[in-house]
Amino acid sequence: MRALLLPLAAALLSHDAAATLQRDELASSQAFAIVRSLCDGVGPRLAGSPGDRAAVAWALHEMPGLGLANVHAEKVQVTHWERGEEHAELIVPGAPPRPLAIAALGGSVGTPARGVEADVIEAASWQDLAGMGAEAIRGKIVFLDPIMRRARDGRGYGETVRSRHVGAREAAKYGAVAMILRSIGTDHDRLPHTGAKAKDDHEIPAAALSVPDAEALHRVLAEKRGVRVRLVMGARTLPPAESADVIGEVTGREKPGEVVVVGAHLDSWDQGTGAIDDGAGVAIALETGRLLAAMPQKPRRTVRIVLFANEEHGLEGAKTYAKVHAAELGSHVAALEADFGADAVYAVRWRGDPAARERFDAIARLLAPLGVEQQKGDGEAGADVSPLLEAGVPVLDLRQDGTRYFDFHHTANDTLDKVDPGVLAQAAASFATAAWAAAEMDGDLGRVPDALRKERW
Repeated sequence: MRALLLPLAAALLSHDAAATLQRDELASSQAFAIVRSLCDGVGPRLAGSPGDRAAVAWALHEMPGLGLANVHAEKVQVTHWERGEEHAELIVPGAPPRPLAIAALGGSVGTPARGVEADVIEAASWQDLAGMGAEAIRGKIVFLDPIMRRARDGRGYGETVRSRHVGAREAAKYGAVAMILRSIGTDHDRLPHTGAKAKDDHEIPAAALSVPDAEALHRVLAEKRGVRVRLVMGARTLPPAESADVIGEVTGREKPGEVVVVGAHLDSWDQGTGAIDDGAGVAIALETGRLLAAMPQKPRRTVRIVLFANEEHGLEGAKTYAKVHAAELGSHVAALEADFGADAVYAVRWRGDPAARERFDAIARLLAPLGVEQQKGDGEAGADVSPLLEAGVPVLDLRQDGTRYFDFHHTANDTLDKVDPGVLAQAAASFATAAWAAAEMDGDLGRVPDALRKERW
C-alpha cells in the first residue's frame, strides 16, 4: 500500500506546486515589466550594434535581481550588418514618380550611390523564375509577390518565407540587377517587413515592399508596360562583431548536472523595439527563472535560462552554445524556446523518446488549467534550440497563438503596445509550469530518435 501511495502523493504535490506557480504568475505583471524595461531601456538590438551591446549589459544586470545564479556571458562572434539609407520610387509612364515603402533584407548589399533603376518583371514566387528564363529577366528588377496567409500556428510563414531567403539568389542567376518582394506578413499597414536573406556568391540589392505598395505595384504591372523602380540602398556588411549569449540558472537541488534549457533571443531587428520578437520571449524566459528561483523548494534539476545572440541573422548564439556545451548536451533533459510573440499558449507537443510519453502526458496535464491542450504530432524546436534537438535533446513545444504575430513581425510596428500584460502572464505561467515539471519529474524524456533530430531551420 505504501508503494502505491508514494506516486499518488508525488502527483498531488506536483499539481499543488504547478497551481501555485500559475496563480502567482497570473496575478503578477512582472513579465510585462521585464519586456517594458528591455524595450524602453534598450530599444532595438540588431546584432553588432550599440543596442546589442546594451542588451547584453541589461541582461547581466537583470538576472541576479530575479534570483538567478551563475549569471555570465559567453562570447559570440556575430554578423554585423547595417541598413543605411533606403528609399525607392515607382516610375509609371505618364505619371510622376511616387515613393515606395521598402526595407532592405538583412545581409543585402547596397546600391551604387546613384541607385539602381530598371524595368520590373513580376513572379509569384522564386520557383517561377526558372520558367521565365534569363532573356526575360536580365537587366531587370525582379518583383516577387508571394501572399502569406494568416494562421493560428503561423504555417503561412513557412509557406512563403523561402522567397525572402533565396529570392535574390535566384534572380541573380538570371541576370537581375535587384530583387524586391512583397513583405512576408499578414498586415496591410504601409510598413515593410525585413528579415534575413541567404548569403549568395553574386549579391544584388534585395528589399521588401510594404504589402499595400506591393499590391499597387502588382496592379500597375497588370495594366501598363515600361513600369520601372528606382532603388537607393546604403546597406553594408561590416567585419564580425563581439556579442554574447547571456546565461543564468536555478540550480537543481538533487541533480544540478542535469539541465532544462529555457531559451529566447536577445537580439532584434532595427526598425521597431523588438517587443514581440523577441522581447516577449526574453520576458517569458526570465520570468520562468524568477518564479522557479522563488519557490520554497527548488526543482530537482537545474533550469538554465539562455538569452541567445543573433537569432535573426545567423543563429550564431545557438550554434556557439551547442559547441561550447557539447560535452554536457547528453545531460540536457529538455529544451523550450519562447520566440513566437506575446500571445497565449494554446497547445503543447513534444519530441523525445516515444517510451517516455507517459511523462510528457503528465506535463501536459499540469498545463490544462491554463487552457493549454495537448496536441498529437511531433513538437517543433525553435530556431535557437534546434542545435540541441540535433544532439538528441528532447523539446517541449509550447505553441503560442500566432494569429496576429505576422502583422508586426520584423516591422517598425513591433513595439510595446502590442503586448497585453495579462496574456503575456499566461504564456509565462505555461513556460514556467512546463520547465518546472521537466526539471522535477521522476525519470526523463529520453533522447530524440535519430530520424527525428533534424528541424527545418
